[in-house]
Amino acid sequence: MISKQPLLTFILLILLISACDNKRKQLPILGKKEVVENVASTDTVYHTIPDFKFIDQDSNWVTQKDFQDKIYVADFFFTTCPTICPIMKSQMLRVYEKYKENSEVAFLSHTIDPKHDTVAVLKEYANRLGINGKQWHMVTGDRDKIFEIAQSHYMVSAHEDPSAPGGAVHSGAFILVDKQKRIRGYYDGTKEEEVDRLIEDIPLLIQIKSN
Repeated sequence: MISKQPLLTFILLILLISACDNKRKQLPILGKKEVVENVASTDTVYHTIPDFKFIDQDSNWVTQKDFQDKIYVADFFFTTCPTICPIMKSQMLRVYEKYKENSEVAFLSHTIDPKHDTVAVLKEYANRLGINGKQWHMVTGDRDKIFEIAQSHYMVSAHEDPSAPGGAVHSGAFILVDKQKRIRGYYDGTKEEEVDRLIEDIPLLIQIKSN
């Protein structure tokens, strides 16, 4: 009679490795946090993305309500950018193609050149990419407000620079935001291996609903 002990030991080992791997892959909650002490308990308040209002390529107002119960990936760009933006958009397309059938995942790209990037320009740009405007919003609006939300809330660079193409510079980061509007990851949108990591991290926020 063949002993079942080696098989049971192997199964337990696999389960242990899997459990450790899942624990390791818990995504951090990034940004400033504040500990609030109440009479009954002590709570931690995490940094969140505040309410905003921009207009997208389909002439629709876009606010936080459009991302309710959704995970989203945000970035900053402009359509005439000759440097990192074409690379970023080709990489973001990879993420979009992976999750374009998933109603829990969305994309939010902010132009930092609203003077040139009108709704019509963004619409043409989106059409060239072949994206669905209901899932991937390319937004424009007041430039100062776009700079402010980038620097103060997404915590990435976006500011005027007369010496730069388009008169402004911006971060190449893709920012992963969870359903509670908290930042859960930064990824270099110009590097394929970083975007691979983003693609792998998104399901962690989908499957761990309470996180």
